[in-house]
Amino acid sequence: MSEIARHIDGFGDYLRDQARFSPHSVKGYLTDVEGFRLYLEENGLDTGDGGDAALRAVNNRWVRGYLKTLYDTRKKSTIGRKLAALKGFFRYLLREGVIDRDPLVGFSNPKQEAPLVTFLSVDEAFRVLGCLPDEGILPARDRAIMEVLYSSGVRVSELVGLDWRDVDFSLGVLKVFGKGSKERIVPVGEVALKALRDYAEHQRERWERSARGEEPVFLNNLGGRITTRSVARIVEKYLRLAGIPVRMGPHGLRHTFATHLLNAGADLRSIQELLGHVSLSTTQRYTHVNLDQLTAVYDRAHPRA
Repeated sequence: MSEIARHIDGFGDYLRDQARFSPHSVKGYLTDVEGFRLYLEENGLDTGDGGDAALRAVNNRWVRGYLKTLYDTRKKSTIGRKLAALKGFFRYLLREGVIDRDPLVGFSNPKQEAPLVTFLSVDEAFRVLGCLPDEGILPARDRAIMEVLYSSGVRVSELVGLDWRDVDFSLGVLKVFGKGSKERIVPVGEVALKALRDYAEHQRERWERSARGEEPVFLNNLGGRITTRSVARIVEKYLRLAGIPVRMGPHGLRHTFATHLLNAGADLRSIQELLGHVSLSTTQRYTHVNLDQLTAVYDRAHPRA
């Protein structure tokens, strides 16, 4: 085994045993570091039995050359991941005394392009909600899931974590626990509340204990708490039934909720609170408007329109 291969193995041990990375993450990091080793070897830097000299010879010129090959063929997100792996590897080598300077200092991850937010138009949202069946406990559950997602904008993890004690029918609000176990109160519309009431009645008939106090709101067919993947399948199912040619999961209904509020005049700060975003910049993704709406606003507001 060459010296650099031995150091890569040692880096893997460090990630597993000290940094507590998952096996999947460790494998990804080691694959990315190995890719850099091959680049060095293919471009004339001996990484065989030359010991640590090859690693000490790596400077920012070698790093720039490697990154250039990535920019020609890879997405920015992939480049950022590979760069993070290399930074971790060379910091490890620096701590171990293998090298005396870090060649990755000064290299920052490429700026990521904000992904386009996928959402439904108002007509599409009503079309999906209008095709939901009424009869039976599972259809009643599905209707409640879809209505709550669109009405409140909660994350799917927050939805599946709901217990009946978190639903206040009298005030029309849900208590949800978001990222970092942060609690917030979100309003939910009367249509969604009715769907929840109907589902609760069905649920009591099938699983008597499940609609009392601390029990989960949304259950699977066996009476256990439903999973986020099952909710995703439910959303996908009703998009297909409604003939909506959009690929999106529960998060798409969260985007839809935020977009419809913004387009109807809600301010960003209020939407930020409803969504549970820590930073307003996260909420600003929803400031997109379609051309028809923009034209309509212009026609109504501009004196020379």
